[in-house]
Amino acid sequence: MGKKRSGGGLTGSQQAAKFLGVSVLSGVVLAGMAIPAAGALGLAAKGTVEGFDEIPANLKTPPLSQRTTILDAEGGLIATIYSRDRQVVPLTAISPYMQKAIVAIEDSRFYEHGAVDLKGILRAVNQNAQEGGAAQGASTLTQQYVKNVFVEEAGDDETKVREAQEKSLGRKIRELKYSIQVEEELGKKKILENYLNITYFGQQAYGIESAAQRYFSKPAKDLTLEESALLAGVVQSPSRYDPVNDAQEAMKRRNVVLQRMADTKDVSQAEADAAKAKPVTLKVTKPKNGCITAVKGAGFFCDYVRNSFLTDPVFGKTREERAKVWNQGGLTVRTTLDPQSQDAANESIKDHVYQEDAIATAVTMVQPGTGRVLAMGQSKPYGFGKNETQINYSVDKRMGGSNFGFQVGSTFKPFIAAAALERGLPPTKVYGAPNKMDYPSGISRCDGTQYVNTTKESAENETEDEIGPYALRTAMEKSINTYFVEMISEIGLCPVAEMTQKLGVVPASGAKLADGPAIALGAEEMSPLTMANAYAAFANRGVYCTPVAIESITDSHGKALSVPKSKCDRAMSETTADTINTLLSGVVDSGTGERAGLTDRDSAGKTGTTDSRYNAWFVGYTPNISGAVWVGSGGAKKITMENIVIGGKPFEKVFGGGLPGPIWKDAVTGALSGREALRFTTVSIPEPNVPSGGPRGNKPPTNPTKPGKPGDGKPGGRHGGQTAGATGGTGGTEPETPFPGITISPGGLIGGRDDH
Repeated sequence: MGKKRSGGGLTGSQQAAKFLGVSVLSGVVLAGMAIPAAGALGLAAKGTVEGFDEIPANLKTPPLSQRTTILDAEGGLIATIYSRDRQVVPLTAISPYMQKAIVAIEDSRFYEHGAVDLKGILRAVNQNAQEGGAAQGASTLTQQYVKNVFVEEAGDDETKVREAQEKSLGRKIRELKYSIQVEEELGKKKILENYLNITYFGQQAYGIESAAQRYFSKPAKDLTLEESALLAGVVQSPSRYDPVNDAQEAMKRRNVVLQRMADTKDVSQAEADAAKAKPVTLKVTKPKNGCITAVKGAGFFCDYVRNSFLTDPVFGKTREERAKVWNQGGLTVRTTLDPQSQDAANESIKDHVYQEDAIATAVTMVQPGTGRVLAMGQSKPYGFGKNETQINYSVDKRMGGSNFGFQVGSTFKPFIAAAALERGLPPTKVYGAPNKMDYPSGISRCDGTQYVNTTKESAENETEDEIGPYALRTAMEKSINTYFVEMISEIGLCPVAEMTQKLGVVPASGAKLADGPAIALGAEEMSPLTMANAYAAFANRGVYCTPVAIESITDSHGKALSVPKSKCDRAMSETTADTINTLLSGVVDSGTGERAGLTDRDSAGKTGTTDSRYNAWFVGYTPNISGAVWVGSGGAKKITMENIVIGGKPFEKVFGGGLPGPIWKDAVTGALSGREALRFTTVSIPEPNVPSGGPRGNKPPTNPTKPGKPGDGKPGGRHGGQTAGATGGTGGTEPETPFPGITISPGGLIGGRDDH
């Protein structure tokens, strides 16, 4: 019986001899080597390892995982993502010094032997026997390449990785058979190229190109003799010979490689000695992986792109299939992100809300008519540190957003108005709109049932002096809660549900939209992207387009992949959209969103502030951009935004028009700077003379003949635009009598608190 070490098991020399006996001398390797009569001894180890003939004949070589590059709409780099940082390059793009160095130190007889080097095995057995250990290995470069293929195929599965690297006779036999196949099919140069591209060089660098960039910040084709020797030496033990963490040990190993190159006549002794005399000089480029490295504050947009890929069937039938393609990498993803819009969003955020503030803000902008996501940013940066987060406040939960989204407040009201207009209600509709009212019962739903207010829930306007009656224009500008509850009571809940479905307005949690009158006050929790994209349909004259973030994708071979396209469908008539545009233009002219109004181009929008001021919104648009701004607490703890300092400024109370509005204004102004100022198509909406409703109701102006400033929405100056029909506005005076056919609905409905 052979000797065993104290720890159990055969010694290194005995293990090598065993391998020699059962593989080389058994004739297993006859196809790959010239070993006369070796097969006469038979397969002595049959039964202890998988039979050689039972091993599949073809090695399935997986494509090497590579880095994926994410670009903005102009081709600028956003981020680099990879499961393994690798850039595959041809042999012609690798320094000849590097090619010679790796062969010299890993398999100096590479060009002389077949799949297995018999002389190398015998030399290793002899050396290991003399030294009583495993000083030398016997694997050829081809065998090492095959092993790396198994490791690559294992991916992130730790169990499979261990199996691919285990020191067992069975694995050696499998490597052996596949090595024979590889030698026959690929040839030496291709094997060397594949080996240099698949091998791990430490510091998260896979393949020689990434290694050259990591350690020396240069391409592999420019590596010098001493640099090549250093990297070739790292391969045996990337941790032990890591030049970043132990330059002295790395230099010793480098010099071993240089001497080996001299011994094999790859370089002269003088060249080797000169290189040995040089110190280890690195120019390290730190690993940059993932959305955390994104430039222009686009980490959350980057994450949205990744989730868009993983959730879209265009890229694979199952999430597992899509994840495999994404992790494989090698993709160049050109996105819809507009650098100017992204910069403008970032600047506005920094000017108004600080990273260390207790509350946060998110800004998202999209392009009407295309669904292209142009910008996405927030005050809490993408990261793991203090005042950082990986939650994307701009998107739904399934795309990396918060668990529920955020209550949208009165920004929901335009959806109700659009549904009512589609049902034939006139834009001059007047309701009693009392200051406070119970939610009405008997409101019809889509399933034929009716809402009944069994708990006496109520709604109320923001201030006590907001007392109706009101017409639609004024109710929208002042954001009168009870007006829209009465409107929903008249048309029913189903038209609202149908309109929101057409506009892609769904809760961020993925749940079904509630079917009670409380939706009039924006109790539902949405994401900024959902709101910005829904409002874009108004700007697009009634046509809704699904959001898209990916413009094109090419794989590692330059082949274009199919990408999802925005799907556009009409959600409402042009007349309805034009009417909403006219109404919401009034909001920014003289209503609750006046501080958001643009001075150099047409704009429209709506404010929203929720109960207890946990959330504040402004969602607005021009004909060529739509954006949503949310301000609130992104964490589990809800913060009432009263007597609070935000962005270095004190706020007694935060309203949708007071903070989100200016954020939106600055962001959109920057995004559209130097770009065409398009016009809305507006409609005429006469303002009926309704009875005075208190100090802030429809009380006639104290000086009705005094003209207002052009475009400010005061009497005599309604916001202009391309007009369908007569010019809108109240003129210098209001009519003394209501318009024919206008009815004033009785009071006694709706409740809840909301916005300004």
